[in-house]
This record gives sequence, structure tokens and C-alpha cells, in this order.
Amino acid sequence: MSRLHFDFGSEGIKLAGSLDTAPGVTGLLIVNGGNEIRSGAFAGQSRLAARIAQKGFPVFRFDRAGTGDSEGDNQGYRNSASDITAALEAFRAMAPQVERVLGFGNCDAASALMLMGGAGFDGLILSNPWTFEDDESEGDEPTHSAEAIRSRYLAKLKNPSEIMRLLKGGVNLRKLVKGLGGAIRPSSNPSSLTDEMRHSLTRFGGRVHFLLAGADRTAQAFDAAWDKNDPRIRHCEGAGHAYVEPEHREWLEAQILSALRA
Repeated sequence: MSRLHFDFGSEGIKLAGSLDTAPGVTGLLIVNGGNEIRSGAFAGQSRLAARIAQKGFPVFRFDRAGTGDSEGDNQGYRNSASDITAALEAFRAMAPQVERVLGFGNCDAASALMLMGGAGFDGLILSNPWTFEDDESEGDEPTHSAEAIRSRYLAKLKNPSEIMRLLKGGVNLRKLVKGLGGAIRPSSNPSSLTDEMRHSLTRFGGRVHFLLAGADRTAQAFDAAWDKNDPRIRHCEGAGHAYVEPEHREWLEAQILSALRA
């Protein structure tokens, strides 16, 4: 296995990509969320790609327009479908043995895959999909639903270390009262973005896997807005948004490998 770096075209601009080679006929295309470059948060996506390729599955990653080493202007996840389609075409050209491609995205990358209806992919692995409306400024603390707040505090009550923090005075009581106040608000309606994602995903005929990090507020908001009985959802208890802890990275890798082998 080796890692190849190259450029490919998307609507007249050059995008930067990389391919972790492997002999398998099923491949993984990683779409980066937010303004991350293809190394991903703390180089996590780069290490993930190498580990998946070592298991025999080729992995393609790229910088969407306006990020990393790619040309053009960053138009955001809602306008990234053409870049994703170009990456998919480049992947198939670079690894002609590949017969099936699964798309993996975390945060708004998962939302982008849903909004394009998974076009061109054979399966989708959707981690912590972003469901907040676009008028919330990037970097601002999102306004969480009552369901998401309740989910967060329920998780804390199940954690013995959090109980000890409270008993030892390690919890900011003002923030606690504010949080509990949000938890008793009436349940909110799903965002229009969630409805768009749900509708677009109905066009997809392949397998879908939802992966939700238990300690991540973005995942909690999605969980609150989505069908609680959806059998495609898997939870990683205690995991943060980027699955940085070793046990959480192992869980994520195992879920992706399971989807690739299905």
C-alpha cells in the first residue's frame, strides 16, 4: 500500500486529492467537514485512511474548493455536490478495480452527502450529521433543542465521574441551572435542513449507516430530530465529535470496516 498525491478537475478548477492504495474492489471516499483539509481534525482522517487501506480497501480523500491545496472559492457544504461527484469520478479512474464506493462524512460532510441523495455512491456512512440552520454563524455555539439538552444531561447522570464532580463542587451551578432550564422547554420542531436531508435521502437506494458520538452536541441534536426507531443508527457512548480517544477511534474504524464488508 502507498499514498498517492495528485490534482483533479471540478468545473474548471483544480482540486487536491490523495489515494491510499489497496487491492480491494470496495473503496471508501472520505468527504471532509467544515473547512478541514484532507488531513482532517488533528490528522485523524489521514491516519484513518491509512488503517482502512491496510485492511485492503482503497481510500480517496480530497480538499473541496477553496480549502487546503485546492483552487477556487469555498462555497460551503450545501454547494459541494459537484466537488464530491468529481472526486468520485477521479477515484474510479485512479483505482479501476473498484466496483463499489461508500461515502463517509462527519458533521456537515455527512449533511452534504445526504443533501445530494448519495448520488453515485453504493453506500453512505454518516457521522454526526449537522442539522442546524445556516444562519447560525460558523464557530458560534449552536442553539440546541430541548431534546438534545435532555440527552446530554441524561448522559452526564449516567457517568459516575460527573456525579462526583457535582458532589465535590466542580460544576458551575449557574450553567447547570441554565442547562436544566433549556431541558424543560417544549420540544422543538425539526429544522428545515433536517427535512431536506430526510427527503433527499429517500432517493438513495444503497445502505445507510448513521454513526453518532454520544458526547457530541451535534450528534445529540441529530438524534433528537431523527426517527428514534431507525435501525441504521449506532451510538458510540462517551465519544466526542472527532472520536479522538483510542477506544472511540477503534469503534469508528470497526463500524466503517463493517460497512465496507457488508
